[in-house]
Amino acid sequence: MKLTVLGSGSAMPTPERYHSAQLLEVRNKQFLIDCGEGTQNRMIQFGVRANRLNHIFISHLHGDHCFGLMGLISTLGMLGRTADIEIHAQPDLEPLLRPQIDYFCREFPFQVKFHSFSPYQSAVIYDDRSVKVTTIPLKHRVPAVGFLFEEKSLERHLIRSMIEAYEIPVRLLKEIKQGADYVTSDGEVVPNEHLTTPPTPPRRFAYCSDTAYSEKIVELIRGVDCLYHETTYLNEDLFRAKQTMHSTAMQAAQIAQAAGVGRLIIGHYSARYREIEPFVEEARAIFPNTVGATDGAQFDI
Repeated sequence: MKLTVLGSGSAMPTPERYHSAQLLEVRNKQFLIDCGEGTQNRMIQFGVRANRLNHIFISHLHGDHCFGLMGLISTLGMLGRTADIEIHAQPDLEPLLRPQIDYFCREFPFQVKFHSFSPYQSAVIYDDRSVKVTTIPLKHRVPAVGFLFEEKSLERHLIRSMIEAYEIPVRLLKEIKQGADYVTSDGEVVPNEHLTTPPTPPRRFAYCSDTAYSEKIVELIRGVDCLYHETTYLNEDLFRAKQTMHSTAMQAAQIAQAAGVGRLIIGHYSARYREIEPFVEEARAIFPNTVGATDGAQFDI
């Protein structure tokens, strides 16, 4: 599971910080989280190939989180893409984008499909063999959600020397990786724990932007390996954060601490700040395992 930050800025972009967008890679699948203006430019600049990108998740309908969609869809069509693109968003997005797609992309060899969800309740909105995605209702000026990506449990690891010692047929290895014991031709039962080691623990990543401070999300993200939480302002501008329903670095750290997460990544910085070090320092005073997102940064979850 790897995260690439394509944009770490907020409503007003800067030369260093584009609008919100992140690419999460899970078991050879790619998921785009938000798609602010310039997302496809950042992909090109950072050498990110989107050949395995099939699903896009939009947190809310503010322009800095979705204005890049039409450009990205158009470029994918010009590159000869044939696989459908599936967009997961609130119901209002399709009526806004569908006329543009029908006009500009009518000759493309793929479909753009929309899957709507309610921003007011937590629900599973995507589920396949390797990953599940659940919405996290957030507190913002417009309906907004975060997303919890949960990797499915992996298979157990074979102990190669034991497999060879018992001369176990290849056709049985899948069952053994899934927890089955092995019965020899003499009727001896070899316990699975003698043949395998425990699977790698499944990983969990939570994306929470944009949102005011809200303790309601704590139980939904408890114990995740990595939390991305917006930090539009420093705590010295707490009044401004409350006015705009955003969070400060201190508040993001308080949420991370309360939820017992493994690591906190902060971002969505206001353009009024030139440096991000003060954000990191403010958050680390409460939650030491904090890192600041920058455009192009990659994180192993």
